Amino acid sequence: MRFAGVQIITLSEGEVSELHIGLKGTMGALYLKDLADKTRRGLRGRIEDGKSGGGLCYGYDVVHQLNADGEAIRGERRINETEAHLVRRIFTDYLAGKSSRMIAMQLNGEGIPGPQGSEWGPSTIHGNPKRGTGILNNELYIGKLV
Repeated sequence: MRFAGVQIITLSEGEVSELHIGLKGTMGALYLKDLADKTRRGLRGRIEDGKSGGGLCYGYDVVHQLNADGEAIRGERRINETEAHLVRRIFTDYLAGKSSRMIAMQLNGEGIPGPQGSEWGPSTIHGNPKRGTGILNNELYIGKLV
């Protein structure tokens, strides 16, 4: 815009120059890095307390409860026995030599709804080993909190 001869003027900052843009960009980047560090530290603390780091996981239900002050107690979960039975079945079938695709086809053929009510797919079962996604690669199923 400067090349076109247009000035940018804001109510809070007045005229915006290259210096403003550079400083604001740097400050914004530092703020986001600091926020990410604080978020990771908070999640690590929750995990070290034996609680969930967040997110839904098939086979578990989030427990909603309040402490004595009426504040939500976060990070608690309980096993959903119906879903846990299917998780065990998926592991058993996979160990018996069935592919993720075959397992997904069988579950869909039986009309068993997948996570969030959708159909089962091979990636839902196998996922990505590097990212720890999918039922077979989720370390929570072996008791490891991540």
